[in-house]
Amino acid sequence: MGRPIYLDYQATTPLAPEVFEAMLPWLRDQFANPHSAHRPGRAAAAAVETARGQVLQLLGNHGKLVFTSGATEAINMGLFGGARLMRARDAGRTRIVTIDTEHAAVRDTVLALEDQGFEAILLPVEPDGLVNLERARAAIDARTALVAAMLVNNEIGVIHPVGTLYDLAEEAGALFLCDAVQGYGRVPLPPVADMIAISGHKIYGPKGIGALWLRDGLDLPPLMFGGGQEQGMRSGTLSPGLCVGFGQAAKLMRERFETDAVHVGALWERAVELFAGWNINGSTARRYHGNLNIRREGLDAGRLMSECRDIAFSLGSACASGSGRSSHVLRALGIGEKAARSSIRIGFGRYTTLDELEEAAAAINMAADRQ
Repeated sequence: MGRPIYLDYQATTPLAPEVFEAMLPWLRDQFANPHSAHRPGRAAAAAVETARGQVLQLLGNHGKLVFTSGATEAINMGLFGGARLMRARDAGRTRIVTIDTEHAAVRDTVLALEDQGFEAILLPVEPDGLVNLERARAAIDARTALVAAMLVNNEIGVIHPVGTLYDLAEEAGALFLCDAVQGYGRVPLPPVADMIAISGHKIYGPKGIGALWLRDGLDLPPLMFGGGQEQGMRSGTLSPGLCVGFGQAAKLMRERFETDAVHVGALWERAVELFAGWNINGSTARRYHGNLNIRREGLDAGRLMSECRDIAFSLGSACASGSGRSSHVLRALGIGEKAARSSIRIGFGRYTTLDELEEAAAAINMAADRQ
């Protein structure tokens, strides 16, 4: 095997060549601060606003977009700001409802808000990984300040019914935040939401930038204080290069939506054939097809990874790698600790070739057979 085969698209995506070219002038030559009033600064500011518009186009061309350092900051801004805003309006709203299988950026932030007097409710999921809507209906009530749910799960790829969860939140008078990091530009976004968090490096853009989208009329108290940039909600100097890269990546996602979907769908169908002897974790009917999370009875997934060093795949969320714990997402499916440790995640996308997928599958299956 030559260069490593990259099959970890949920952790991060390759930088699109068009994105690199768009960023280069702003990293090399045009270095002005976009918040400066002189001509180079105004040119940088104009590039930032063009990028903002490009990112907003995939969000319906309405609402407000606040650039952040990534989705984790955007989620923290939305959860902390939204919770405080709602409690200031109504002291009785102290409940925050989310799904037990959320990314740590949501799950851990919701749990951290317990130290500020909020009650965290983690909704269970069904064996297929989808949220239990009956439990959601029971939990989302007049005490609820905020409901947070991911569109596409980062570990098992299932697509949650976020539209229904928004309806429950709206009926209860609560805010709704959608973590759309894995779905933005890949699957249809929720038709309505109060806040949406997205990330640049999950859509073939640069790392170090994300955004929080807010519906028209919603203003949150800032998480960070300073110069009052980003409409007073997020102080700090923006990087024009990162913003331009994020904007170009979003533009490409919009232009290539159908092409990417067809390509990923074809890879999914072949991957299911190649791994026919494995069990798929999570729903296959409601799923983003660029995510294949599979398990094989008796497999030591950690050993498998060490034996397949030339293939980049995952045992779960990259954010939890090295913790020594099995995936909380897989455990929530009820498959047990042993099965969770016998699971791997394979992610593919725009730049994955069929030959790469077949070569990787042959090596993974061979190593698994040896066990």
